Amino acid sequence: MQVIWSVISQTAQTAHTGWGLALAMVGALTAVLLGGIGSAVGVGLAGRTATGVLAEDPDKFGRLFLLVALPGTQGFYGFIGGLFIILKVGILGTPKPVSVVQGWQFFFAALPVAISGLVSGIHQGKVAASGVEMAAKQPEASMKAVIYAAMVETYAVLGLLGTLFLLQGIKL
Repeated sequence: MQVIWSVISQTAQTAHTGWGLALAMVGALTAVLLGGIGSAVGVGLAGRTATGVLAEDPDKFGRLFLLVALPGTQGFYGFIGGLFIILKVGILGTPKPVSVVQGWQFFFAALPVAISGLVSGIHQGKVAASGVEMAAKQPEASMKAVIYAAMVETYAVLGLLGTLFLLQGIKL
């Protein structure tokens, strides 16, 4: 009877650890996916506007490039948040045991960078697209547009920092 109880206990612990690890991986996936979606939409918005301007004046490419590229950083922040989760649970080596509670902690720790990356990437793309339109009419003012777009970036950085600080509090 004790052998059966031992097998059941080990199986339950393995399933418990498996679900925790799965939740942590869903958190990492959420950070990478939502940050990437925000960047893709943001770059797409600014890129469409810049393409229209470049059709009229191809010499403005250098001034517009930074405005189009800026919304792409949220995808990197999401990737960094996801990578820190993956490294902390040991997926690239020997996975560490992760309880279901810890799995939920990882999932919720990923949300600041995931949500801020999604929302700020889209809004930064809108600000950058407006900046492209401004730079089309006043090329000398293009750096002012970059400053406005960079202000939106601040919140993506804060989301990344929030995720990194929350991850530091999770003990394995």
